[in-house]
Parts: sequence; structure tokens; C-alpha cells
Amino acid sequence: MHVQEWLETVPAVSIYALVALVIGLESLGIPLPGEIILISAALLSSQHDGINPVVLGACASVGAIVGDSIGYAIGRKGGRPLLAWLGGKFPKHFSEGHIATAERSFEKWGMWAVFFGRFVALLRIFAGPLAGVLRMPYWKFLIANVLGGIIWAGGTTAVIYYVGVVAESWLKRFSYLGLVAALLIGLASMLIVRRKAKRVSAERETAEREPVAAAE
Repeated sequence: MHVQEWLETVPAVSIYALVALVIGLESLGIPLPGEIILISAALLSSQHDGINPVVLGACASVGAIVGDSIGYAIGRKGGRPLLAWLGGKFPKHFSEGHIATAERSFEKWGMWAVFFGRFVALLRIFAGPLAGVLRMPYWKFLIANVLGGIIWAGGTTAVIYYVGVVAESWLKRFSYLGLVAALLIGLASMLIVRRKAKRVSAERETAEREPVAAAE
């Protein structure tokens, strides 16, 4: 069943809870389609009076902030062994190349890597845990986490809601196009990150081979 069609059968309170839970778990470090669920719910709120977009955006923001905070705590406690364990469980998301790319972002942007990571599908999954592993000061993490969570979740809800209001009749027939657009954006960002991750892995392999060759 289409995600939005399924959401239409669920009570408003359950939708708020579902959005907060999925986004929270995704932010915690579990690969889930949080962005797709949020966009579907925001489209639904533009077409049904029973779902309040302000409450929806608030729940999504809380889920994002709390999930990232839990991920930070887990990462700080688990350290590098946690990343190795996640790499074994979710190799496509927590590969050495992806983690190396994220670490470069943290080295370059510091606390703002957490903020900007909220807007990139793959980085959104492990920005929190990685910030904990890298021992980022919690106050810096919290500022970036709160700002990123509110702007990403609240902003996405607001934009999709108003697009739905303006084009309600069109969206009723072609609402799936919104999800297709979200999928394409998410896929594009993931491909970019993966390409960078492969490049980082290749550079590491080259760097590791050079000392061996010099020794020989």
C-alpha cells in the first residue's frame, strides 16, 4: 500500500507518534525512511483538517532532537567499537568509507557538521553517534542538534504543507510525485556521499600501500 494511503487510515495522534518515533530512531542511528514518512504526513495534513501541521512539525522536531541526543550518548559510551559493530550490522550505511567521509566533515565543520548532517539522508543516520564517538563537547552538539532538528523537521513540514494547500486538487491526483521527488533527493544525496566515501577509501588504501612499498 502507498505510504500516504496507509497514513490516511491512522488516527492523528498515532501519526504524530509514528513520525516522532521513526525520525527519532533514524536520528539515533537506525536506517529508516524518516524523511519519506515526514513528507507523507505533511502532505496528508494539508488535505485533512484532523492533522495539525504545527503539532506534526513539533513532534518531528522533538523526535529528531531526542533521537540525535540518544545517539550521541550511545556513541560517547560505545566509542570506536560501536562503529565497528554498526558496520557489521549495517555495512551499506556504516562502512569505513562512509564513516571516514563523516569524520572529515566533522574535522572541517565541527559542531555544524551535526547541523548540516540533518539535511543529508546518510549523514542524518549517524551524525549523533559519531559526534559522541569523537567526543564533541555536549553543549556544542546540543546547539547544532536543536537548531538542525527544528529547521529541518519544522521547515520540511511547513514547506510541504503549504505546497499541499496551494496545489491541493493537483496533489490529490498526483500526490505520489511528492514522494518520488523526496526519494530522488535522498538518493542523490546518498550517491554523493557514497562517491566521496569510495574516494576516501581509495586514498586510505593508497596511503597504506606506500609505506609498505617504501620498506621493500
